[in-house]
Amino acid sequence: MSRYITITLVKRGVSCRARLLDDEAPRTAEAVWNALPQEGQAYHGKYARNEIYNLVPAFAPQEPGYENTTITPIPRDVCYFSFSATELGNPGYGYRTGEGGDTDQNIVDLAVFYGRNNLLINGDRGWIPGNVFAEIEDGFTEFAAACQDLWMNGVAGETLRYERA
Repeated sequence: MSRYITITLVKRGVSCRARLLDDEAPRTAEAVWNALPQEGQAYHGKYARNEIYNLVPAFAPQEPGYENTTITPIPRDVCYFSFSATELGNPGYGYRTGEGGDTDQNIVDLAVFYGRNNLLINGDRGWIPGNVFAEIEDGFTEFAAACQDLWMNGVAGETLRYERA
């Protein structure tokens, strides 16, 4: 039986529903499922192009490791990235105090890809493979439009929430 999550841009009041990829990414899907709900400041990708994400404290008792990875996510992909407490500390990333590499704890990046031509490469680290753990099945068109609005009009005050559907 399939499991689903709801992904919401809270301020904009727009949600979509994604199916967990339990067969392709079982460890990641289980780790995320067990840690829901998760909510945090929304960001729009700087390097990857058509990506929105949030950063939350690491939540898995044991990191899932790489599975169902990609460096070229496609629209509707929902990805999991894990970073150490210092990996996002470069001032060039633009995070405010307490958001990036100065949190003294490992960080999970939960990301939604809403357009094509994404490439997960970082000037400091090189390729950044992400675990594709879910795929958006419902509400994508409206959600993608809200993501584009984040790019054009800013993310200030917006939060991204993941919860069980």
